Amino acid sequence: MKLQTLRDSLLQQEDLNFLLTNRVPRIALTRFMGWFSKRRHPWVRSLSIGTWRLFTELDLSDAKKPHFDSLHDCFTRELRPGARRVDPDPAVLASPCDGIVGACGEVQGTQVFQAKGFPYSAAELFGDAEAVEPFRDGCYVTLRLTSSMYHRFHAPHDSRVEHVSYLSGDTWNVNPIALKRVERLFCRNERAVIRARLASGGHVVALVPVAAILVASMRLHCLNVLLHLGYRGPAHTACRVDYRKGDEMGWFEHGSTIIVFAPKGFTLAPGIEAGHRIRMGEALMVVP
Repeated sequence: MKLQTLRDSLLQQEDLNFLLTNRVPRIALTRFMGWFSKRRHPWVRSLSIGTWRLFTELDLSDAKKPHFDSLHDCFTRELRPGARRVDPDPAVLASPCDGIVGACGEVQGTQVFQAKGFPYSAAELFGDAEAVEPFRDGCYVTLRLTSSMYHRFHAPHDSRVEHVSYLSGDTWNVNPIALKRVERLFCRNERAVIRARLASGGHVVALVPVAAILVASMRLHCLNVLLHLGYRGPAHTACRVDYRKGDEMGWFEHGSTIIVFAPKGFTLAPGIEAGHRIRMGEALMVVP
């Protein structure tokens, strides 16, 4: 009886979380948050960051600067030099961000999972069946960034970004509760597909930053443009931008998800499994 009561309690909490973060005007709320977070009034800034600290594990000890102009400035903070070590081994594909590992493993044809029992098509995620072919039967890792984490993402290897696709969409929450309830969630949300060719071996890898509620904006340095719900630029952009391993590639305006895809032959680095906390620069995959 006690076990059943506990299960009922947890289910009710999940129901409440889902309702509060999804059954709301998601896009309107996201646009408001984008406006509000940039307010530079000292009282607004201090109250916002203080409230944020109450509900998250916000740690600013590794931030480059000790004070922030706004909530947005704090969200998109830079790290102080040396705060992250990037694995120098050329046989390692490094994590592009801080995050919590979600679904990961082998791509089954072109099918992957957002949660147990919730498959989706990588071709739908990419918005292009041909673009996903290099990753058929390959390897993938889902990295979830919580709101309190460092929100910038970096090059996982010495590489050249060759193409960026932008796909507008919804702003569903991407927490584990929503991933277990909303089918093909990543394919519904706003996202970008960044394809890069490794300097060694010529392998193509892909990073797919996925936006979410309160987030739907991302800055990509290779485009020098802010991708957001009001973006009306080209959906597909050819690039030729070189990055060294660990170079900053862009940032989220809040927290969200990055899905990393690699071709067949790549394998997960030791210890990479669902629930594992990883920091930018640590080993994510092994390059064949």
